[in-house]
Amino acid sequence: MESKASTKPSSGRTYPIQSKPPKDRDFLNHLEVYLAKRDGVDKLLKISRYATKIILASSALPENLTVTGRLKSFESSVGLSRKAFRLGKFVQDVNALRNSQFDSKQDIALSVIAYGGEGLYYFVEQFVWLAKSGLIDPKHTRNFQQLSAWAEFIGYLGSISLKFRDLSRIREDEACLESSIGIAILREIGYQDEKEKLKKIREKKLMKKVSIFQDLADGLMALADIRNGKGFLLGPLSVSCAGLLSAIVSTHKNWVSC
Repeated sequence: MESKASTKPSSGRTYPIQSKPPKDRDFLNHLEVYLAKRDGVDKLLKISRYATKIILASSALPENLTVTGRLKSFESSVGLSRKAFRLGKFVQDVNALRNSQFDSKQDIALSVIAYGGEGLYYFVEQFVWLAKSGLIDPKHTRNFQQLSAWAEFIGYLGSISLKFRDLSRIREDEACLESSIGIAILREIGYQDEKEKLKKIREKKLMKKVSIFQDLADGLMALADIRNGKGFLLGPLSVSCAGLLSAIVSTHKNWVSC
């Protein structure tokens, strides 16, 4: 995808990225780079789609069949477009798993579940797109959708488990640094480097927590697909809100990484 830096499984669905751009980068140049990336355009489409679904599900529109029909058509069209953007995307999961460095057998198992589940999801989504586009008999669409939803849901279970393990390691590092700073204060010696490291670790911990919430939101949507929207918190409005939350988080992560 981007640079060939090694990716550890404990990062959970995190792929190698380029270093952060300079803060003073020209906005339009930054936007051009962002829109040149497949994920950048995909997440903007995701925001558009779930914002539209929220409007439709919240009954905020006046009783105008023409407007409602147009919004439904737009939402459906954007959903189909996003599937086209996923062509070949399963390869990134294959490479992420292949380039992972494992610390334990549990890491291996969880990484296979996380990357394997997501990879299978993206692979099957290609056939969902072909079925909805008319190239494959539409009668197979439902089976493809169920398989992709199950693969996605299982993948998120693995991803969330990896990220909780990662979060535990980050907290241990944070506690060690806090202890070192406390000792430095008592001994009245410098601890500027430790303060900088602690700041970065706390930022990393915050982003890991946000990433977990994003996976939970995406997992909720996958579960709604499996259950056909039947069940607690699986209604159209709550699922659409989860989708919009996930899209905003993804957009922010892609923006700062490009």
